[in-house]
Amino acid sequence: MRLFILFLIVFASNSAFAHTGAGIDTGFESGFWHPILGWDHVVAMVAVGLWGAFLGAPAIWILPIVFPLVMAVGGAFGIAGVPIAFVEQGIALSGVVLGLLIMLAFKAPNTVAAVIVGSFAIFHGHAHGAELPEAFGAYGYSVGFVIGTGLLHAFGIGLGFLTHLRTGEKMVRVLGGLISLVGAAFLFGLA
Repeated sequence: MRLFILFLIVFASNSAFAHTGAGIDTGFESGFWHPILGWDHVVAMVAVGLWGAFLGAPAIWILPIVFPLVMAVGGAFGIAGVPIAFVEQGIALSGVVLGLLIMLAFKAPNTVAAVIVGSFAIFHGHAHGAELPEAFGAYGYSVGFVIGTGLLHAFGIGLGFLTHLRTGEKMVRVLGGLISLVGAAFLFGLA
């Protein structure tokens, strides 16, 4: 929990930084910080790792691989200007749904879990691609947002290991509920 609080403190101070491009010198850097400093992305990407850890092997590895792969496809659509309807709502719903799945301890089969995660990844990727700053190349930016996403998944997996503690599963389920509430706040325009 201390690590989670430290993570929040370190990254919360400049949350608007991800969308303005202020102080960012490279496409990689811009792409890297976009998911980490955008709370709508953070909750969903942490939830992917957390749910994967909750489900156990092989989902602990499958979900954090599926998400960035499908997200990269969505990013390519965003960069190319291919329209996808309800992107912001899809991003917000990803937090709501993934958080609820964790909170309710939903044990989905791996293929179902991968489809759910991949479905939401397309929205996150599209948002990243569509917000590519004109000054930067798509390649570096894309590599940056995939790596930033991977780190958020790893953080979620780390939190998921709390399930090995005596009260850890309850703590993880509470985190799922918090993730869902944050997603709902974005969905209803409260955040």
